[in-house]
Amino acid sequence: MHIQHNTLRRVNSLASLRAFGSPRNFSSSAPRSKPRLVILGSGWGGYEVLRGINKKRWNITVISPTNYFNFTPLLASCAVGTLEFRAAVEPVRRYTPEVTAYQAWCDSIDFKRKILKCMPATALPPLRRVPNASHSMTNGAIVSERETDSRTFNLHYDKLIIAVGAYSQTFNVPGVKENAYFLKDIRDARAIRTRVLECFEEANQPIITDDERRKLLHFCIVGGGPTGVEFAAELHDLLHTEIRRHYPGLARFARISLFDVAPTILGSFDSGLQQYASKKFTREGIRILTSHHVERVEAGKLFVKEEGEVPFGLLVWSTGLAPNPLIQSITDVEKHPKTESLITDDNLRVIMKDTGAPDPDVFAIGDAAMIRDVPLPATAQVAYQKAKYMTKKFNVLGKDKEHVTPFQFHNAGSLAYLGDWIAVYDRTKVESGPKTKEAGRLAWLLWRSAYFTRTISIRNKILVPMYWFINWIFGRDLSRF
Repeated sequence: MHIQHNTLRRVNSLASLRAFGSPRNFSSSAPRSKPRLVILGSGWGGYEVLRGINKKRWNITVISPTNYFNFTPLLASCAVGTLEFRAAVEPVRRYTPEVTAYQAWCDSIDFKRKILKCMPATALPPLRRVPNASHSMTNGAIVSERETDSRTFNLHYDKLIIAVGAYSQTFNVPGVKENAYFLKDIRDARAIRTRVLECFEEANQPIITDDERRKLLHFCIVGGGPTGVEFAAELHDLLHTEIRRHYPGLARFARISLFDVAPTILGSFDSGLQQYASKKFTREGIRILTSHHVERVEAGKLFVKEEGEVPFGLLVWSTGLAPNPLIQSITDVEKHPKTESLITDDNLRVIMKDTGAPDPDVFAIGDAAMIRDVPLPATAQVAYQKAKYMTKKFNVLGKDKEHVTPFQFHNAGSLAYLGDWIAVYDRTKVESGPKTKEAGRLAWLLWRSAYFTRTISIRNKILVPMYWFINWIFGRDLSRF
């Protein structure tokens, strides 16, 4: 009788869940005494919080469409084979099972109910249709599957950190998404590397004319910021070393063109360093086409207002940031009218639109957010410092203490690689210390040492200089697979 009674009670519970048609709700099996902190994103903001937070005091869940962190300053090097791909990523799974991680997108946030609606970002076979609601236990929570193909699930939070970053800005130029490559993810770097080698292998075919070779080996970059400039520099290094050695008949056809709507490249740098970079690129044969406007892109050609039709073999698009779809979907939080970034106070809490006051349980960092009346550049440096601040704040809050110290950004300067072991280093905008600038080999040493020390894991602190040394001795690998 006791067994029958328990069975009947479970059946009634399932029937009631079926009647309500509730979506899947996920929660962790961690002790109830630990408040749940959900981190959205695994970039410079989210990953640094994940890495440094006291996991004994928080029940942490990470939601990110990728299960790794991109060390973005090294992506340009990976795109040409100076570094191998694994040296520029750090796995999120390093911190499981201490934390719960879902490879998923967050589609919407219900700030009043503290509910996140999420969608898996994993590629799986087609789902089976379930004729009736079925239920199972996942991480200590009831999972209900209704008669739909929907794969969404809900997740409750006590505290929330929004660190979803931003997408590449295309300015709605027709054809960019279909025909250009971006450089924000390690997968982008892999695709670019494959395409560069593909262009040379295709140009090497005996059936290709010289005119076709010139088109195939024209590498165009749109965007004169640090990402576009560093990729142009890394590509120049590749063309003048391994390509010249192994494709001697093709090297003379290869060209690099750098387009930007601004009057100068490296617009955030000191004007003297801008001129230095422009002169070096021009001297090395890299065409700098500033104050140029791309009107549309088609397969193998872009149309520039000032130049007309420009054929290319590879187009890399790096023109700034566009808001993440999740940020666009949020209507309860104040946003910047131009960038749509979430507005926060100086404690990085989001400002709610209905009250004009900060939400004490929701924080936003990185490219998805900006502090009210404190304009800061959308850079990895800002996201990293905000993440360090958040880590300190939550480690204090985890001890049931208050933390009201406001965030302060400390500009450490800007670096950009220009090729041939030459870089520029700008400290003219720092608040403390010497306001200096460097250009040349010393700046390159500072560039390399800065990126080496910023690599997170001991594994990559070994791999990065090892690959630098191997490629210096043996050259880059030109295999395409």
